[in-house]
Amino acid sequence: MGGADRADRSGQAAAFDAIGGRYDEAFPHKDGQVAATERLLAELAPGARVLDVGCGTGVPTARRLVAAGHRVVGVDLSAGMLELAAKNVPEAEFHHADLTSLHAQGPDGIGEFDAVTCFFTLLMLPRAEIPGALRLLRSLLRPDGRLALSMVEADLDDAEIPFLGHTIRVSGFLRDELHQVVRDAGFEITGEETYAYAPASTDAPPEHQLFLNCRRTGQ
Repeated sequence: MGGADRADRSGQAAAFDAIGGRYDEAFPHKDGQVAATERLLAELAPGARVLDVGCGTGVPTARRLVAAGHRVVGVDLSAGMLELAAKNVPEAEFHHADLTSLHAQGPDGIGEFDAVTCFFTLLMLPRAEIPGALRLLRSLLRPDGRLALSMVEADLDDAEIPFLGHTIRVSGFLRDELHQVVRDAGFEITGEETYAYAPASTDAPPEHQLFLNCRRTGQ
């Protein structure tokens, strides 16, 4: 990863550090995220190990997974978000990390997981990095492991957008292209829901959110 990419990612983290708790105020109704998590929970054995990538404040995903009796590891690039997550979900384990640096093995490896949740995290990457990030997440899953993924349906590549008084860079795919990218990374899509969502307290137009429940294929 080049220095420019790291600088961009640092800018993303700084924006979310500054946004902090206002994120949950602006996005109070996470119906799609909750529903995708419930579909995932229905497929998990008791006491599963789950990685929440881009965990944010820990609400609602990490909190719901912990409440269901699962062992949760959350990672986020924003130290400010992680501070809130540790308070909101003290039962979970949290790490300050870029998702592209994660690996299962080695001295600083985070191990393998029965499931991964990744809600609106990959959209913070340039399109060219998203297939590799999905393959990385697959490498953290045990065989037949599950992935709950969400993206905004949009034809965007590393585009600057205003977000709660800050500027962030986002990417997206149209539905069929996202399906192909996910399948090419080694996943079967087992469930899908689409939501039209208008954030509270912002002038942003409604966005179309895609929620995919997936299963790791192959060995």
